[in-house]
Amino acid sequence: QFSVKQPDLNWENPKVRREIYDMILWWMDKGVGGFRLDVIDQIAKEPDKMITNNGPRLHEFLQEMSRETFQKGDLITVGEAWGATPEIAKLYSNPDGSEFSMVFQFEHMVMDQQKGKEKWDLAPLPFVKLKKCLAKWQNELYGKGWNSLFFDNHDLPRIVSRWGDDGKYREESAKMLALVLHGMQGTPYVYQGEELGMTNVKFPDISCYEDIETVNMYHERLEAGYKKDDIMRSICAKSRDNARTPMQWSSEENAGFTTGRPWIRMNPNYTEINAESERKDPDSVYHFYRRLIHMRKEYPVFVDGKFELLLPDDEQIFAYVRRDDDSQMLVCANFTGEPAECTISAEWKDAQVLIHNYKDSAPEQTGECLRLRPYEAFILYR
Repeated sequence: QFSVKQPDLNWENPKVRREIYDMILWWMDKGVGGFRLDVIDQIAKEPDKMITNNGPRLHEFLQEMSRETFQKGDLITVGEAWGATPEIAKLYSNPDGSEFSMVFQFEHMVMDQQKGKEKWDLAPLPFVKLKKCLAKWQNELYGKGWNSLFFDNHDLPRIVSRWGDDGKYREESAKMLALVLHGMQGTPYVYQGEELGMTNVKFPDISCYEDIETVNMYHERLEAGYKKDDIMRSICAKSRDNARTPMQWSSEENAGFTTGRPWIRMNPNYTEINAESERKDPDSVYHFYRRLIHMRKEYPVFVDGKFELLLPDDEQIFAYVRRDDDSQMLVCANFTGEPAECTISAEWKDAQVLIHNYKDSAPEQTGECLRLRPYEAFILYR
């Protein structure tokens, strides 16, 4: 998981903490706008024991750091905390600013693996459980903290390959996933290439991979007797290198990223999926993200509206309502590659369609029954 080249600092030593604070202040003086604090929930571990989360002095250290640094400027701060619960996240992202602005928690991102095992032990996404998890975080932190909204980052596989369809319905499912996420309360994070619908890469052999976690796991599991094909299947699905292939700027050599030799092979689909072509296409995934971001700035209900999960046990539909004092919006999405039906209240019959991920027509509706095509998604506003 970590390289021997990554220093393991002794946070119990006040001189070490002072050096860290001075480093932060140095960057603040340079005018940086914020900090992301990597696996910050592991800093308060006992030095002679294994890596652990949520040590006894964790929040003491974080609050000291905030007083000595962050509170002296106007910054966005986000802590990465794999072991966060809603109660702990309320401390991390308390509106009083005593620790961070917000928190990255990962409960929703570790569901498609076998219970009690590692991420490499693949399992189908428990969709109903996912919906209830996201709803829990929306409601628990409402007015008491702040969510970071994300499906992608440098450690995770590409979401369109993971929970969407990176083949026939790549554009539709990439837009659907963006719509579901951007409709929630919190600060959305768009990881490079996510706004293009970039996909996982399927390298043919372990020699093509650079990620230390992936390479170590491959050799450990080979030695433990796992079949090579099964190991490579897990790597293609979950390796961090899926998110670390170079950004796909154009269809030129090396995706327009460099004229030199990149540190890792390109995803070969860069000739079809790239920023240059998507910027020219008004119906692209890229322009869909732009529209979502614009809407979040235009409609206050995206920021302040309270969250209510609808159809919690439906195996295909992810639907929720956001309400504030003046307006409400309905987010509805088919999370599958099969047609789906759902019933919505008559009050939404004449609502405005804010955004829709199928470019040719609106959702099919008969009375209160909606028929959704594969990965179809929309937002209604009233």
